[in-house]
Amino acid sequence: MPILAPEHDFAHPVEPDSAWSESYYFNAYDPGSDSGFFTRIGVRPNEGTMDVGFSAWLPGGELAEYRHVVTQREMVGPPLVVGGVRYELLDPMKSWRIVADVEAPARACRRGGEPTHSVHLVVDVRFDAVSPAVGTDGQRSGAPHSEEASAATGTTGKGHLEQAGRWSGSMTIDGATHAWGDAFGNRDRSWGPRRWGGPSMWRWFSINLGESMHLGGIRLGTSAGDLHRGWVLKDAQVTSIKEWRLRTELADDGLTQRVVHAVVVDKRDRTFALTGEVQRVADIGRAGGTVVNEGLTRWTYRADDGSTLSGHGIAEYLHQLDESGKPAVPVA
Repeated sequence: MPILAPEHDFAHPVEPDSAWSESYYFNAYDPGSDSGFFTRIGVRPNEGTMDVGFSAWLPGGELAEYRHVVTQREMVGPPLVVGGVRYELLDPMKSWRIVADVEAPARACRRGGEPTHSVHLVVDVRFDAVSPAVGTDGQRSGAPHSEEASAATGTTGKGHLEQAGRWSGSMTIDGATHAWGDAFGNRDRSWGPRRWGGPSMWRWFSINLGESMHLGGIRLGTSAGDLHRGWVLKDAQVTSIKEWRLRTELADDGLTQRVVHAVVVDKRDRTFALTGEVQRVADIGRAGGTVVNEGLTRWTYRADDGSTLSGHGIAEYLHQLDESGKPAVPVA
């Protein structure tokens, strides 16, 4: 499992592809206050833009969403400021600070839900890594390891890293402050060409089971077959994931994930049995035939001896729809 050096927390050289993107993503959830967020800044210098999306899980089940775009024709590294959101790098591969002070429309977490009111969000939180930054630097000479990896490089980025962490700080919603006491989440970085309509599907997971166990990764549909990537941190050791064996229970719409049954196989041929109960789903992307559902999920790991660990994270499903509005790749 490649562990990336601190230099990869800074901006990467831009290549000529018009879809070149350097993106920064964070998610967080504090179960004690039932609050959290997922947020992404994308720098696309060849298109001349830098954009932010900041989506807050509000206590009680609503979602507040803030978006802003600025002109950016050159690559820029942290600190990144877009509208009322700021990402600060405190210590490469170790610590970040996310600050936001925004008015954000809020809506119920259901497909097609329209905003009903606005909330004032003030966020000041710190991410401290509890796992190494694992991934691929996208700069290795020669061909990718597999046909599936080669097929994915032009659509989801050449370089990528993921990392689990603990969050501290607070989220204030319309003047009510929620201090975070047991918040975990993941971050990721991608650099290279990014085309949302490229993959035939993906199932991306962020899984945090207390202090000691964290998982992340993706099952990605490509023209060469499904690409399985990811990592497991357990007992202070990181191993690569070889396979995501998935079975998904869907809502009546045939698109929205409700329960995820996963057997994760790592490259030491260990298996990890997980169940993800999706608590709420944000319909965060719908462009052409592409749909992205971000699911706040309670995860449970069941060990061979019958013991369990539970925590929270994300189950994100991307679908490409056919002419009838159904997933072009059936949901397993």
